[in-house]
Amino acid sequence: MTDGPFAELSVADFAAAVGAQSPAPASGSALAVSAALAAALAELTARVTDDDDAVREATGLRGRLLAIADEDAAAYAAFMDERNETTRSRTIDVPLELAEAAARVAGLAARLEQQADRTLAGDAAAAVGLAGAVVRAAARLVEINLGGRDDPRGARARELAADAS
Repeated sequence: MTDGPFAELSVADFAAAVGAQSPAPASGSALAVSAALAAALAELTARVTDDDDAVREATGLRGRLLAIADEDAAAYAAFMDERNETTRSRTIDVPLELAEAAARVAGLAARLEQQADRTLAGDAAAAVGLAGAVVRAAARLVEINLGGRDDPRGARARELAADAS
C-alpha cells in the first residue's frame, strides 16, 4: 500500500472527494484507483492459482497505481496553480504512465484468466475489462492534455488504446 492520502481513504470517502467540486482528485485519480482494483483482482487470481511471480507483479502494480492516483491529483493541482509547459507536461506524463501500468495489469490478468479455473476466471476477466477501460480512458486524457500538439506521447497513448480495444 502506498503512503499517499488516497490509498488511506475509505472507498466512500475517495468517491466523495472525486465528486466534490474541486479540481482534484478527478478523472485521472479515479482511473488509477480503478486500475488498482483491477490489479487486486489479478492478485486474487494469482494467489489462488499459486502463481507467486504474478502475485508479486500484481501487488507491485496495485501499489504503483495507488501512488499514481496521488501523483495525478498533484500534477493537475500544480497545473491549475502554474499554467506553464513544465506543469502541463506532467499532466501528460502521469496519465501516460497510468495507461502503461493499466496495460500491464490487463496483460497479466489475461494470462491469469487462461490459467484460472472456472471459479476464478470471472475475477481475472473483470480485471482485464476494467484495466482495458482504464487504458483507453487514460490515453484519452493524454490526448486532451496535449491539446492537439504533435507529441510522441500522443502516439504512444493511441497505441496503448488500440491494443486495449
